[in-house]
Order: sequence, then structure tokens, then C-alpha cells
Amino acid sequence: MASYLVFSKALIVLWLSCIVVTEAGSQVWSPIQAPKEIASKFFRDPMNLSIASTDYGHITHHTPFAVFAPSSIRDIANLIKFSNSLHIPFTIAQRGQGHSVNGQSMTSNGVVVNMNELNNGYRNGERIIIVSKGRIPFADVGGEQIWNDVLNASLKFGLTPLIWTDYLFLSIGGTLSNAGIGGQAFRFGPQISNVYELDVVTGKGDVVTCSAEKHSELFYAVLGGLGQFGIITRARIALGPAPTRVKWIRLFYNNFSTFYEDQLYLISFSGRNETNAADYVSGFLLLNQPPVDLSFYPERDQARITSLVTQYGIIYIIEFVKYYDNSSQGHVDQDIERLIQGFKFIPKFMFQKDVSYEEFLNRVHTAELLLTKQGLWDLPHPWLNLFVPRSRISDFDQIVFKGITLKQNLTAGQVLIYPMNRSKWDDNMSAVTPDEDVFYAVSFLHSTGFDKLQEFQAQNQQILQVCADAGIGIKQYLPKIKTRQEWVQQFGPKWEIFQKRKHQFDPNRILSPGQGIFN
Repeated sequence: MASYLVFSKALIVLWLSCIVVTEAGSQVWSPIQAPKEIASKFFRDPMNLSIASTDYGHITHHTPFAVFAPSSIRDIANLIKFSNSLHIPFTIAQRGQGHSVNGQSMTSNGVVVNMNELNNGYRNGERIIIVSKGRIPFADVGGEQIWNDVLNASLKFGLTPLIWTDYLFLSIGGTLSNAGIGGQAFRFGPQISNVYELDVVTGKGDVVTCSAEKHSELFYAVLGGLGQFGIITRARIALGPAPTRVKWIRLFYNNFSTFYEDQLYLISFSGRNETNAADYVSGFLLLNQPPVDLSFYPERDQARITSLVTQYGIIYIIEFVKYYDNSSQGHVDQDIERLIQGFKFIPKFMFQKDVSYEEFLNRVHTAELLLTKQGLWDLPHPWLNLFVPRSRISDFDQIVFKGITLKQNLTAGQVLIYPMNRSKWDDNMSAVTPDEDVFYAVSFLHSTGFDKLQEFQAQNQQILQVCADAGIGIKQYLPKIKTRQEWVQQFGPKWEIFQKRKHQFDPNRILSPGQGIFN
């Protein structure tokens, strides 16, 4: 039985007699017009419509006409072809885990495809998580699968994907439609740089297997393409040897320049087989604004950390890890000492944990379980994610971190900051970054009650405006952009080819309307 599809015969009969006016406002259609293979897979009950009309952000709400529950890839293709057959097609939004924050997985009066239904009837994600241990190991994974299940499947063979988002309960298709970034990206690139092959249902309803060698235009378009060109139904993901343990390190800085220099040094070891490199590099701010999360640190050190943050207002923290297993356990501590030799962090403010590989990767999920128990997970999340060029990151610190974030005293959640090497990104793909060899991911991961939501949204808009005024040259990641001109600026030189690919693969502009790019 479908995971959350609740219906009755009476409801289906009532629904089949309905018609809907499309977003264009002049064309009516009825599900009874749909091919018989998919006519019974549309659902309009209040539960499904409610779930599909919100997301993790809890900010944007759009109610679709129906939720579609595919049981096969062919169902998705038939749905898209049915829409295209109408005089005015209806829009289609693909929804995996619904973890967008500004309605990117929604549509008003169109159809939301519940990708999770593809896994219905298969136990433990067996529909399509197939691990190959050949000379070049990989996992074939359904687009609806979540990364945590890929982790569990690959670890059985002593293998692991190379790059992770911080939160693993996201769908494969969802992260690959954006880029998929995390602390390993400096070394291996984003998740879209670690894909060998895709199965895609295009905006025309064609089912295509594509790669860098075969149907490459579609392959590059879809990776980082914000769902505009097709729906990812399978991905072949690169794998490598899995470690068993992690040394998890945090270093404290009260000076941005030394923080910046040491963090850049850590990402200078960017070779895939570089044994001297850190395996994960990130960073974040500890602000003199409640609540200050000190749960990582020993209780005996929390008072002096609080005193330090109070003294300086902002503390910059480098977070990095070194993987190890039985063969490297004897020298991992010496490797770390050599790696940070000469670093200028505040003396006696180095903290570390020794945890399993799975425990480190699932650290956000652990926090999620606690916050859910406290009723604090399902709050509005007015997030802002930016890519900032290296040449302007010091200006960003002065203008934004010190000039806005600290002064306005609004921060509720983490502010992340970490560098990536642009050489690890493939410029043929749709994803956009600043045009510099190194750029920073800066994420304002706010959570708040509805009473403060407008203040956080206003702060986000102020950050975007001051960056524009100062000519910092940021790019938004997971963007929610309002005007056509802003989208043109976001894509820069890629805008022309982005438009061309849209016309080629989704000429009626039916896919992913929640992004607001073409409709």
C-alpha cells in the first residue's frame, strides 16, 4: 500500500469527474483523459495535497491539483506525455524528501510526483541499490532512494560514496539536481562530479540513459539543472574504499585572516589519493548570541568557551576530519599533528572526538532526532546559501558577518563557511559557481518561529543587497530568485545554454515550476 496515499472508491469516482483549470487559466483537463495505465494514480485527498503543498522550509505553500503515485518509470513518462498532449499542459513538480526551503518542489494547480512511491513494494530499498565491486566500483541507485540507504548498502561491501551532504536523508535525484556539496567537495568535487551515468525522463516524456559519452548534452544539463530538463530515475554513483573510524577535530580562531589561511592550507591537498590530506574540511561561526550549542565539547571546557565567545563576539572554527582504519590507526594522530603544524589557532582550543564513520556521517540526523523529540525540527527555515569568491571573502566577513549577522543578533542556527576548489567542478554541468579557483560555501541555516520569520527574511535580503552593492559576485546555491533578470545574472555566461537546453528537453516548460525560472 502506498506510504501515505489514503483514498476510497467514492473519492476516486468523485475525483475522476473533476476538471482543472491550468495555471495558464484557459485550458481544462480531466484525469479521465489520461491513459488508462495512469488514470488511477492521481490522488486528491486532503492528506496528500497538504503534504505536497509544504516543504522543510515551512515558508512557501502551493497546493497542487493532484499528487501522482508512480509505480514505474513508465508511469512518469506517461504522465509527462499526457501533459504535453494537452493544448495547455499542466506543470509537474518532482518531490523526493521535500527538503527544499522555498517551495522548489511544489506547483500550484499542477501535479506533484511523489517519487517515494517508486520504492513501494520493495523491501529495504531493494528496488535499485546495486553495488559493483569491479575495477571501478559504483552503485546503481534509484533517483528516489536516500543517501543513507546508499551508505548502508555500500558499507556491506567495504565501499562508500566519496562525497556527502551533511544530512543523509535526502533523495539522490534531489541533491544531484542541485549539486550536492559537503566537506569532502574540496577533494572530490560535489556529488554531481561523482556520477558516471543517469537514467532520465525528459520533459518530453522520453526515457534516456545518458553519460559523458552518450547523450552527453542531457547528462550535463540535468546535473545541477534544478529539475528543469528531466526527472532523474537512476544514477550510477562513484564509490571508494570505506574507512571505519574518524578523528573529528575543531580548532578555534579569533582572527579571520588566520582562520582563512589555515583553512585554505587544508584544501590545498586536493588529490583523490593524497594521503596527507584531511578527508573533510568545513568551518562555522560561534556567535555571542543565544543559544550557543556547546554539546560537542567536554562539559569541563564549556565555561571557558563561553567566556571566549563573550570576549570576542565571533569565534571562527575550522572543522576537519581524518579517516582511518586498522591499517592506519597507529599513525593517524601523528598525521594530524603534521597536518596542522604551524597553524595559528588559539592555544588550548583544539578539541577532538574519535567516532565511527557512520556516526560522523549521521551527526545531523542525531541532532534531528533530538530536535524532533523537543518539537523544534518542524519550524520555518529561512535559509540562505551562497557561493562567495575567495578574493572577496574577507570583505564578506567585514560586511556580513560583523556588519549584519553579529550586530542584528538574530542568529538561530548555524552559519557555515568552508572553501572548495573549482577545478573539481565540471563547467559543462548546469550548476554555477563564482569564476575563481577557490570559492566559499557560506550557509545561514536559520530556524525560527513564525513570529520572527519576517526578520530573518529581511536579514537575508539585506545580505544579498549589500553583496550586490559591494560587487562581491556571489552565486546563490539552492536559489529562490524572483525575477528573470536575477536568473540571468545567476547563470551568467551559462544562461544562453541553459535556455537552449530547456527548449531542447522541456519545450513546453512543464517541469519544476517551483524554481520560478521559466514560468
